[in-house]
Amino acid sequence: MKVRDQLVYLARLHGFSTEDARSNADHLLESLGLAERANDNVEALSLGNQQRAQIAAALIHDPQVLILDEPFSGLDPMAVDVVVGVLKERADSGVPVVFSSHQLDIVERLCDDLVIIADGSIRAAGPREDLRSRHSSNRYELVSASDLGWLRSEPGVSVIQFDGGYALFETENEAGAQRILQRAVAAGAVSSFSPVRPRLAEIFKEVVR
Repeated sequence: MKVRDQLVYLARLHGFSTEDARSNADHLLESLGLAERANDNVEALSLGNQQRAQIAAALIHDPQVLILDEPFSGLDPMAVDVVVGVLKERADSGVPVVFSSHQLDIVERLCDDLVIIADGSIRAAGPREDLRSRHSSNRYELVSASDLGWLRSEPGVSVIQFDGGYALFETENEAGAQRILQRAVAAGAVSSFSPVRPRLAEIFKEVVR
């Protein structure tokens, strides 16, 4: 079947009128960047476009809940942005969107609540920022106009990355971080100082070991 015809057919199966089915299909084809492929046969599409067509098929009947398995598989970065935008639009309208994915950078961009599963068991779960807070260490990023080489000799400090006026380091506690900040300010202008929370990929590696 042609892409548009298939979407119209699926919408009609869900009780939509022909007019509404066509309207929904045209809107989704435009939103997902498939308008130019509307009259192509589904099997003739590239893998990425087939994936977008499947997402359109899942959305064609305006579902009350959306459950997707690896929706970003086979998509290039530009197509990922398009699909993320469409899914966020649905979520912002109040539709719960649940999906599984190994592409953790996209999960981190899109999801409010996360569940990490490994070997059939839940290893971590909760709101995204709560998870990042729970798995945070006393890691800080410091950018200064002066050289930060003195950090290497500070007691209780472990330097992870260093490049002149930039340093990523860990301390034993927050008091140690404040001590470092005070010394840095005394040595020169500090343009930024902030705690560094772990990325989802780092949390995943930690909890599945």
